Amino acid sequence: MPAPVYDEIGVGYARYRRPDPRIGAAIHAALGDARRVLNVGAGTGSYEPLDRQVVAVEPSPAMIRQRSRAAAPCVRGDANALPFDDGEFDAAMAVLTVHHWAQPEHGLRELRRVANGIVVFTFDPGVHNSFWLFAEYVPAATTLPSTAGAPQPERIAEIVNADRIESVLIPHDCRDGFGCAYWRRPHSYLDAEVRRCISALQLLEPKDVLPGIERLRADLDTGVWQERHGRLLEADNFDGGLRLVVRDRR
Repeated sequence: MPAPVYDEIGVGYARYRRPDPRIGAAIHAALGDARRVLNVGAGTGSYEPLDRQVVAVEPSPAMIRQRSRAAAPCVRGDANALPFDDGEFDAAMAVLTVHHWAQPEHGLRELRRVANGIVVFTFDPGVHNSFWLFAEYVPAATTLPSTAGAPQPERIAEIVNADRIESVLIPHDCRDGFGCAYWRRPHSYLDAEVRRCISALQLLEPKDVLPGIERLRADLDTGVWQERHGRLLEADNFDGGLRLVVRDRR
């Protein structure tokens, strides 16, 4: 992910982008029996397993500063030129980061070069962009290079020679505040601090976000949102397009 971007918008990640244990369980299961793991685009360290030997790579100083003292050692760098030998790691992981890489296909080939197994937690841009917040209130978010231009999970799978693609449902009380996380808690999007940690909103100009947020506020007050999406209030999980692309350790 580009360091300048996350130097600005990543300040609150340690508070609002906490790992959700259910999503974490899916990621850790996909890592299989890998012991030495590389985490690329590691951010504050969300979803890094604690029971394995992990090395992190992250370009943004703001994100690195938010890593806890107990977090894995972190190298400042990015996916385009990983400073590691071929096959140095049992597995490489990349969590909600590939869509921010300047050269995602090159970076994915770097993952394949340095690691045997690969776990990429990503999203289907079509499903993501159909989410009610983006489709109805902030449509400019669907035109960003990091959303509209995000690589399809199938393309990621092709590049890393993956064994499978798994869907990861979002629980209604998800602890990780990414874009679709508050699908059943629409009032959360009215909070500027919450929005600040959602890259699809923070990368836009305020004029492309705030009018839609005010319309959401009004629709919640009048019950219009509930009329349109009330069925979501009865659901426990939601498909927001999150996908795990997994290459098993050979």
